[in-house]
Parts: sequence; C-alpha cells; structure tokens
Amino acid sequence: MKHAVVSAAAAALAMGAAGAAAASEGWVGVYAHDVTFVGETLGLGAAGKEGGANIHLGWRSERLDNAPDWMGGPRVHAFISANTEGDTSYAAVGLNWHVPLGDSGTWYLRPGFGLAYHDGWDEFPDWNEAGITTEERDRRIALRSERIEFGSKVLFEPELAFGARLSENTSIELSYVHLSNGQIFAQGKNQGLDEVGIRLVHRFGR
Repeated sequence: MKHAVVSAAAAALAMGAAGAAAASEGWVGVYAHDVTFVGETLGLGAAGKEGGANIHLGWRSERLDNAPDWMGGPRVHAFISANTEGDTSYAAVGLNWHVPLGDSGTWYLRPGFGLAYHDGWDEFPDWNEAGITTEERDRRIALRSERIEFGSKVLFEPELAFGARLSENTSIELSYVHLSNGQIFAQGKNQGLDEVGIRLVHRFGR
C-alpha cells in the first residue's frame, strides 16, 4: 500500500508536468501544520503536537468526463507536503470536485478525498522496553508529547477548499486537509492531523 500511494502520487505529478499543455492545474501552498481548532470542532482527534509549516506542491487533472455519471465528474489530484521543521511530511493522491457558487464562475467549493502515505510515526516504540538506556527511554517518552502517533502509515485524506478565480488561468484557495486512519487501516491510535492554508492555483492551457 505504501508503494502504491507514493507511486500514484509521483505518477500523477509526472503526468501533470508532461501534460501541461492540456487543461490541467498546478498549485503551490503554505499550510499551518497540526492545527487543533478544526479537529476539535469536528471531533476528529486533533493532536496539536507538531510544529512548523507544510509546503504543498500539487497537480489537478481536467474533469474526467468519461467517468461514470454517479461519480459527478471528478478530477484527479496529487500532491506532496513537506514540513519545514522535519515533522510529518506526506504524499497524497485522490479525487476532487469543482462546485460553482452562483452563476458568475468566480467563487467555488472543492471537496476531495484520497489516500496519503506519511513519513511520521505510525506507532511509538515502547518506552518501558527492557534493556534500553535511560536516554533512549527519555527519548521515547518525549515522542509522545512532540509527535503524532497516526496508527498507520497509510491514511485517508479528506479535504475541502473555498476558492476564487482571480483571472482566466489563476485562482486562490483557502484549503483544509485532514489525515487519519479512520480506525479502518488500523485499530487503536488515530490522533490525526489537520492542516489549513492558502494555495495559489495556475491553470495550464484553456
């Protein structure tokens, strides 16, 4: 599953670079990492342990008009998210939908859902393991207040963005991304991660 998620994200980003002449989109964003106010409000198990910001670099396909009608014309997205302080980074791939607000075409919502693979902790090492040094035990105890314990390396990646089109080829979006295992990929630990940020979107082609 790890290789499937990472490979899919890499392949999608490569497709976006190779197909820039088509009507796909690329974006770059800056996100507050491990915020708690969203997760606490929605009851998603906010952690609030990690720091820094996450830089997102992503790609989004054109609408998949050949998809089944029940899917509602989704777009494929893929992105990488790198933490500036060495905390959790991840790659994600999934589907999203463009939902216009009003008739002007300026404002829209963009809900999405995907899978992510992260480089953080899925399970902390046992701090009470026999034979470890005092320094190692202290390090393992400190992890519990400094890092997120996700419970699984592969996580669900629901997201929601509120966007405004600034010009024919440029948009700006206020974006929220959540990561968690949903007690499906693993049972037990599921602290989750919330990120909120701004991303600038450029549309290639017309």
